[in-house]
Amino acid sequence: MRWKRTIQLLDVHCEGEIGKVAIGGVPKIPGETVAAQLHWLNTDPKGNELRRFLCLEPRGAPIGSVNLLLPPKHPDADAAFIILQPDQAHASSGSNSICVTTALLESGIVEMQEPETVVTLETAAGLVRATATCRDGRCEKVKLTMVPSFVHQLDVKVQTPSWGEITLDLCYGGIFYGLVDVGQIGLTIEKGNAAALVQAGMVLKDLINRQIEVMHPEIPAISGVAYVMFRDTEADGTVRTCTTMWPGRADRSPCGTGNSANLAALHARGKVRVGDVFKSRSIIGSQFEVGLASETEVAGKPAIIPTITGRGFTFGLHQIALDPFDPLSDGFAMTDVWGPSAGEI
Repeated sequence: MRWKRTIQLLDVHCEGEIGKVAIGGVPKIPGETVAAQLHWLNTDPKGNELRRFLCLEPRGAPIGSVNLLLPPKHPDADAAFIILQPDQAHASSGSNSICVTTALLESGIVEMQEPETVVTLETAAGLVRATATCRDGRCEKVKLTMVPSFVHQLDVKVQTPSWGEITLDLCYGGIFYGLVDVGQIGLTIEKGNAAALVQAGMVLKDLINRQIEVMHPEIPAISGVAYVMFRDTEADGTVRTCTTMWPGRADRSPCGTGNSANLAALHARGKVRVGDVFKSRSIIGSQFEVGLASETEVAGKPAIIPTITGRGFTFGLHQIALDPFDPLSDGFAMTDVWGPSAGEI
């Protein structure tokens, strides 16, 4: 073969959301910290080239993420990883943390212990503790103790051309979210409304980031609202979510970082307390268990430690390669599949 680059990917999904894990062939990513590596991936032309190689057509697809497994920097971490998506590299993700944990254990990169294995993951947002329930050589479920989550601002007013004034919460759950009660845009969270929800989410994300600047007070590499998550509450108290992701798709899982951000908002309003646990359901009906483990602070701001429990499933193993003569080495995206925002890629 005349391939210029090869990377081995283990195919994993968490409650329907694909989070492929690069387990071999990952190039060295410059940076003394994982946050610095995240910054390099998002600012250096070579980082941009790697992301496009893995995430855009003809080798990638609009659905899902690619997780780069990296050597950990922190002495307590078993592995580090950064999430690649079509728009940029991201600091943290609950579903991807579950995918990575499942991949590490079921591939044997980290030795599986039954009935429980604890894996410490290092992300640009901090350490995530993953407690995996294991039986007969497989990961049955994973409970994540997430990074501290906090409210940036509640009840933010944003003027929109289509829905008038929208009220939302700006919260951090490993990345920044705009949290919007879905009734304000006249929709419900169900599969048949996925395209309309995504279009609304892309508009709102753009408006929020044009009007409001957000940056983590301790990690400057994490800034800007990454996603808009629509939320609702069902009759049994289950939180229903739809996280909308650039350039135009819906998260298939209930969204771990989004639920962490929403949990911070619920705690700030006095609606949940330490020890509370509830279910969160995705647009396709899959579920996470969301818990409030403890209270803490981030740069003097009140914060919480959430837990997210869900399942990951491996479904394939493949190698992605780059022919040095391929004229489409930079990747591409088409609006017929990726949506209107594909023109910005």
